[in-house]
Amino acid sequence: MNLKKLLVAAAMTLVLTPLFAQSEPQQPQMPPLPIDTAVRMGTLPSGLTYFIRHNQNPKERAHFYIAQRVGSILEEDSQSGLAHFLEHMAFNGTKNFPGKNLISYLEENGVRFGANLNAYTGFDETVYTLMDVPSNRSGIIDSCLLILHDWSHFISLEEKEIDNERGVIHEEWRQGNNASMRMFTTILPRIFPNNRYGQRLPIGSMDVVDHFSYKELRDYYHKWYRPDLQGLIIVGDIDVDYVENKIKEMFKDVPKPVNPAPREYLKVEDNKEPIVVIATDSEATSTILSINFKVEPLSREQKGTIYGMVQNYLYSIVQNMMNDRFHEITIKPNAPFMNADMSIGMYMGITPMMDAISISAQVKEGGLNEALIRLAMEIERVRQHGFTESEYDRARTNLLKAYENSYKERSKRKNGTYADEYKNYFTRGGYIPGIETEYKTLQQLAPNIPIQAVNQIMKEGLPDTENLVIFAMGPKKDNLKYPTEAELLKVFQNARKIKVDPYKEQKSDEKLMTTMPKPGKVVAVKENLKYGMTEWTLSNGAKVYLKKTDHKENEIRMNIVSFGGYLPYLAKDLTNMKVINDVAELGGLGNFDQIALKKALTGRTASISPAVNMTTENISGRSTTEDLETLMQLIHLQFTAQRIDKEAFEAYKQRSIEELQAAQQNPLRSFADSLMQVLYPGNKYMTPLKAEDLEKVNYERCMQIFKERFSNAGDFNFFFVGNIDEAKMKTLVEQYIASLPASGKKEKPALDKVFEMSKGTNVCDYKKDLDTPMAMVLNVINGRMPYNLKNAISMNVLVAVMNQMYLKSIREDEGGTYGVSVGGKLERLPVGEAAIQIFYRTAPEKVDHLNSLIFKEYEEMLKNGLNKEYFAKTIENMKKDHAEKLVENGYWLNNAVDYIIWNKDFVTNYEKELNAITPESVRKFAEELYKQKNVSKIILRSTKTEKDIAKEKK
Repeated sequence: MNLKKLLVAAAMTLVLTPLFAQSEPQQPQMPPLPIDTAVRMGTLPSGLTYFIRHNQNPKERAHFYIAQRVGSILEEDSQSGLAHFLEHMAFNGTKNFPGKNLISYLEENGVRFGANLNAYTGFDETVYTLMDVPSNRSGIIDSCLLILHDWSHFISLEEKEIDNERGVIHEEWRQGNNASMRMFTTILPRIFPNNRYGQRLPIGSMDVVDHFSYKELRDYYHKWYRPDLQGLIIVGDIDVDYVENKIKEMFKDVPKPVNPAPREYLKVEDNKEPIVVIATDSEATSTILSINFKVEPLSREQKGTIYGMVQNYLYSIVQNMMNDRFHEITIKPNAPFMNADMSIGMYMGITPMMDAISISAQVKEGGLNEALIRLAMEIERVRQHGFTESEYDRARTNLLKAYENSYKERSKRKNGTYADEYKNYFTRGGYIPGIETEYKTLQQLAPNIPIQAVNQIMKEGLPDTENLVIFAMGPKKDNLKYPTEAELLKVFQNARKIKVDPYKEQKSDEKLMTTMPKPGKVVAVKENLKYGMTEWTLSNGAKVYLKKTDHKENEIRMNIVSFGGYLPYLAKDLTNMKVINDVAELGGLGNFDQIALKKALTGRTASISPAVNMTTENISGRSTTEDLETLMQLIHLQFTAQRIDKEAFEAYKQRSIEELQAAQQNPLRSFADSLMQVLYPGNKYMTPLKAEDLEKVNYERCMQIFKERFSNAGDFNFFFVGNIDEAKMKTLVEQYIASLPASGKKEKPALDKVFEMSKGTNVCDYKKDLDTPMAMVLNVINGRMPYNLKNAISMNVLVAVMNQMYLKSIREDEGGTYGVSVGGKLERLPVGEAAIQIFYRTAPEKVDHLNSLIFKEYEEMLKNGLNKEYFAKTIENMKKDHAEKLVENGYWLNNAVDYIIWNKDFVTNYEKELNAITPESVRKFAEELYKQKNVSKIILRSTKTEKDIAKEKK
């Protein structure tokens, strides 16, 4: 019995609801799961499919997608890269939006290119997206539908625009052609032998990109990009009837294809004998091992039935249980791999025509054989003995809990969640019955699927030779020897013959807290504070701030903050402070190590993350409303019962040393080192961690400091935002927070020790041998600047305008890079510091010209003022973004902390300040920063250019 038949058999033996019952239960044909009645689905005479759904979360916003069942797999050799090229051309002129008018129109309405307006091209699907469109604005729904209409059939493909985009695509290839991509490109034809999937990476051939004819691109577009292969998806605060009628009217001129080329999905053949491939690269920084067992997928029709739901359930359960076992191995010393992961789904994440059970691991240099043996033994352990009932109970409980949380938040589901579901349904098949039906059906299915059915997957899905694919990727070094491919296969086959013992589980039914602390009291209450907060003063001196919201039905967000931080410790504990947050949670909490703690939290949605920062320490966290007490218990344990686990630390140390040693191969590492040396000269803390530093770490000292930082709860402010029941919260706060130890001491931040960036002009321009001719450039302009709302807004406006400015000049006009990324920061400490970072990749021979242009444009902006069109678009986008943030719990949590801890209110007058900002005020902000004359340039160039390499090949 193969795995596909096993899944069908498992589904057929279940006790199904009447919804799925058949008059002839012995017949293996299943009806499709029902489609959610809240989505309007239809097909036009041309064959175009549409999905429309009204959703008011958030209000006055909508998503518009066009999904296409086409991709790079349809290209001939002479067309390699055309599907991806067409994706770019969709933004370079259409029938009703010539030139850059499409981008310009959307940005004028707050829809930002990149963030809200984007696309992707895969092997079998291409999707263009408009997200978070302000649907309340006059005419914008019609305009977005018109954009989808033009993308469907009327992309202009003008010759000048095509030629301009060739250079951009070339720079995108340069940016992505790193060690991992080069090795993947080597491996792909071997693991897809005699199959087009091995030759059709979407980025394509640069020779084709540089030389294809205009006619070839146009012919390809009209051959494949047609309505019978396209689906429109519109979700948001819209009138469904209106949108449907508009689609029917607007898309009348998109013709039904006559004698269309058949869209056939390319079959992936079984391999009778194992396939083994090893690829290396001189710039690779890690060794990756992947074991794949190819599995026949369900048909598109079967995916939409109960078979598909059972498959997804079983695959999720198996993945989770196996990954828990792998995690247990990695946190022990001398583990043969740093991490390992099982996933079950599309083979290589590429093709819907073949699934695979895939196990991937990051292994030690020179440790392929050792890792492969251990992975093979774990495969055999589960194949021979299966998973245990307790493992299954935990995995099932956690999965059902995740569905329950989604069900409870069903009225708050975002547009993107629905749009992505419908996109996947259209392009890949599956089911969209709605979370209500899906959750209730799974509640009935899960208890009726026994552990035997789960274990059968591992018995049937892990054959010895047939459909086995193993590949490895790693660094190429003179002193590093790899096994041959034949040797690697032999190691795996021999390891699978080993008789292994059953998995031994560490069981514990102990409660998270067995002894309850003596409760404290809320001794003072202040209501109706800023942002509608309530303040409680506790008997131990701690302060609690609550903000009740209805932004989510089942979420509570939390942050706990105190002044202190790591700065006072740097003189004596520099290396310890670099790793303190990494090692602090290795030991678990209370009576539970890492593994036991995860098991103790089965079925509960609550988590915390403690950290010691520069001038503060904090614990961030979240929970569902029903698991709030668990969150409180975790907080209490973090203050009172941090746990040391020397074995877990030793495993962490071994992993970290291996990773840091390997990182030295990465050219980005040298760039990062140079960057920190230039921006923070002489600052040892900002120097990246090296492998030898790990030998200096004192784990016990780290934990001692961590305990010190969380020993005095009375110096902390506790913030909670979400769907809060105040009476329940008060009881829990008194039990778990007011009972925490406190000394009465109040700390202040060590502002005199805060790091400052370098002054003056600093240049680090160096060359390095790189396999792909490339340069990386980071320009930084920094200086003193008061930390206030006006300057924060000015920085955001300036950065957005500069991104648009360089998109036009450096990417579109020059074709010099795939993109210039401009970022900005305004820091409150020590006295207010601002910095603008301008980063891009390009060809090494273009650096001097492009960088001079970067600064020339900045100086022209200071002289002539900001581009008013860019400025107006930015203000619209910031208004839209701000409105969206107002319904996010995280936004209110962050601003509550800023107001109480730092006395900064960036909410109350935000809209007023934003409306008062002018191009001139932002120009002055940029000028004030630039005239301080603190400019740093970090430039890494490859030793050779493309021309040099071409000459060598001749």
